[in-house]
Amino acid sequence: MLSLHTNSAALSAQNSISRTQSALSTSQTRLSTGFRVNSAMDDAAGLQIATRLKAQTSGMAMAMRNTQNSISLLQTGEGALDETTTILTRMKDLATQSADGASTTTDRTAMQAEYNALTKELSNIMQNTSFGGTVLFSTKLDTAATPAPSGKFQNASLTFQIGASSSEKMDGSVSTQVTTMLTAIGSAAVAFDGGDGTNAGVGGTAAPANDSTGTPIVAGSEISDASGASDGSFNANATIDMLSKAIDAVGSLRSSLGAVANRLDHVYNNLSNISTNTAAATGRIMDTDFAAESSNMTSSQMLLQAGTAMLKQSNSTSSLVMSLLQ
Repeated sequence: MLSLHTNSAALSAQNSISRTQSALSTSQTRLSTGFRVNSAMDDAAGLQIATRLKAQTSGMAMAMRNTQNSISLLQTGEGALDETTTILTRMKDLATQSADGASTTTDRTAMQAEYNALTKELSNIMQNTSFGGTVLFSTKLDTAATPAPSGKFQNASLTFQIGASSSEKMDGSVSTQVTTMLTAIGSAAVAFDGGDGTNAGVGGTAAPANDSTGTPIVAGSEISDASGASDGSFNANATIDMLSKAIDAVGSLRSSLGAVANRLDHVYNNLSNISTNTAAATGRIMDTDFAAESSNMTSSQMLLQAGTAMLKQSNSTSSLVMSLLQ
């Protein structure tokens, strides 16, 4: 129908051009930003899913850093225990040498001097090994001190956050092993609390260790005091066994720390796998497919050109009405 008031063809062309322009604008926005979803209008459900996945990925990235820091913490403690084992082994060698009847009093005095120096270093390692400014084993070696001595490994709870949710935690407590180790070392080195030669037991409050005759061993006489024996072997013999127990206690703690560190390493690998796949899922929702979107933009540009041409043609139909009136 020819009409001056309503040009249906032009209206249709205008609607087509409007839709094509909107599609072209969307394609250009996606290609310029690299994101398929730039607002909730683009994909409301997809944006909700992607937001949740991104939050999970971010949390796992932090958890991965947590595991690496925790492994470093455990390795710091394990390294100190490695040196502790070396010192205890040397002390055991000295006790074994002192227990031999061929050793003279002068020999034992020299051995005891080295033994005392090693005892002081044991105290130093236990009280000063720290990570990030926090003592790992024991702030004090006096068991009756107020407040009670503590260290990060002495805490009843050593919990690691290994995931993005509150339930993803891991218990790495080794407080029992630390206490056992400190007690074992204190029994073998009665000057363990500082090597000042005045205290017995850990911190001077525990009952001193006894030699093979039941006589208390006092600080500075662990491998030198004859305790009534002509060869001076009583203290040395008793100390050998105590040092063996101390070495075993240190080994047990090192094993526990190593087991926790190994588990954290597996946690890190698993988090890395989950994070990679979660990020990939987020990308499939949020990222622009440049091949497809470039094709869409080209199609929209061609449609816009065609629509514009047809609008021009439809607007010329009104001249037909004027020709009828001539």
